[in-house]
Amino acid sequence: MPAHLTTRPEYSILIDRYDTWMFDCDGVLWHGDRLIEGAVEVLEILRKRGKRILFVTNNASKSRKSYKAKFDLLGVEASVEEIYGSAYASAVYISSVMKLPKDKKVYVIGMAGIEEELREEGVSFIGGTDPADCTLEPFSLSSFSLDPDVQAVLCGLDLSVNYTKLSKAFQYLTRNPGCQFLVTNEDSTFPSADGLLPGAGAISAPLRFALEKDPISIGKPAKTMLDCIQAKVKFDPERTIMVGDRLNTDILFGQAGGLTTLLVLTGITSKQDITGANASPIVPDYVTQSIGDLRVVDGQ
Repeated sequence: MPAHLTTRPEYSILIDRYDTWMFDCDGVLWHGDRLIEGAVEVLEILRKRGKRILFVTNNASKSRKSYKAKFDLLGVEASVEEIYGSAYASAVYISSVMKLPKDKKVYVIGMAGIEEELREEGVSFIGGTDPADCTLEPFSLSSFSLDPDVQAVLCGLDLSVNYTKLSKAFQYLTRNPGCQFLVTNEDSTFPSADGLLPGAGAISAPLRFALEKDPISIGKPAKTMLDCIQAKVKFDPERTIMVGDRLNTDILFGQAGGLTTLLVLTGITSKQDITGANASPIVPDYVTQSIGDLRVVDGQ
């Protein structure tokens, strides 16, 4: 059973025990464009105590630079170097792990955030926000010209997903030898300010079904995301805690990396998911109602 934190001494011990704090964002620090009460104050408390703070998000719709603008808008202190998104991790994976040759390309189902991160890593791509692919016109295979240089398909959240994009991705994955099927993450849903919407996993689901093949997933809970962070930041896993709202991504991600985990109940996961006969087998180390609860250590 997880430890349910409620008292000032419990929160004080928790803060003293960990030097590096990794935070999911949606459902932990904010809902859409609304801050969760106390989130900014807690981050300030941690910084004053010399803690390293990292933001680890599966949101691939924005690049790190664009995400930084959201932090600024909401009044949350953050540097680009502290932000690790699945779009960035995917670009690093393609350039540094796959080592995609410079003359090869990625076909993108996704938004500008993915394109920006690929561009930063020097990875060539097609698709994505190209107006030719963002169409509701019927897809015609007879007029489609296969680009032999496409060696990977990367699929993320795409609010303009359509049959043309899925069809082109399917063609590359079935006709280009060795073409890799990659997804930024497999989140089934994502929390908007007004409720849940289909996530990146729902966007790639038609391809998985058509191909009868699972993709390589880059974001949480895959260890690939942690490897990306560890390549840039040195930290002791035993002195690191992952704070999240989702058991099958945030908490599983922390556990896979040997990190301590803290679940907040302001996002996807409810108290019913971790208690009773139907409780999830994924058990966090600690649970608190909201990240704002940690303000109590500063007398707030």
